[in-house]
Amino acid sequence: MTLKGRVAVVTGAAKGIGRAVAVQLARDGAAVAVWDLDEGGAAETVAAIEQAGGRAIACVGDAASKDGIAASLTRTREQLGPVTVLVNNAGMTGFTPFRDVSEEALDRMLAINLKGPFLCTQAIVGDMLEAGWGRIVNISSSSAQSGAPAMSHYVASKGGVIGLTKALAMELAGAGITVNNVPPGFVDTPMLRSAPLDVDATAAASPMGRAGQPEDIAAAVSYLASEQAGYVTGQTVSVNGGRYLL
Repeated sequence: MTLKGRVAVVTGAAKGIGRAVAVQLARDGAAVAVWDLDEGGAAETVAAIEQAGGRAIACVGDAASKDGIAASLTRTREQLGPVTVLVNNAGMTGFTPFRDVSEEALDRMLAINLKGPFLCTQAIVGDMLEAGWGRIVNISSSSAQSGAPAMSHYVASKGGVIGLTKALAMELAGAGITVNNVPPGFVDTPMLRSAPLDVDATAAASPMGRAGQPEDIAAAVSYLASEQAGYVTGQTVSVNGGRYLL
């Protein structure tokens, strides 16, 4: 699979799944814009890509802010060119019993996990429409498929991402743009390690006996971003090691 000549934006690419996706897309031949609030982590992702012979830039800003998105997109277009691959990965998690979720916490969760992908896609899709080709991959969550206790605001936000994926797929299919989502299931990242559970014990009890790795998600994104996936749109491509069979 090759993305030679394509420009990709990966949000939340300073670490974890986002970093693995950015590195993989660069390996596939894309020039990659690493968007993240974490300046140091973004620089490390760019360094990893460049060390492997790829091309990348870091754009530090808020991918849930219209102004932040505009600034990062302007820099991306100036230094790399029009964007035809977008991976909406930036997100946050939270563990709070439903009755204790504050309005402020709900607003923040929805802003980062749902409003951000909406606004990023809205800003970038014009490049894809002009090119007559585009790939949008949203990173959702297996918790939106199965439900999860003490995560109602998180699950609601990621469920919204799955719904957004389907709506955009229907709207953009005729323009040569595919829109799909990947819901990671129990992937060993700093975000997972912050959860109130025994990660290693839970992984050992799973069907495959291990936690997923960021590279597992990156492989799925690589396919969905490729020419070979041109007839795949509106789909949920679950990467969860058999934990949820939905």
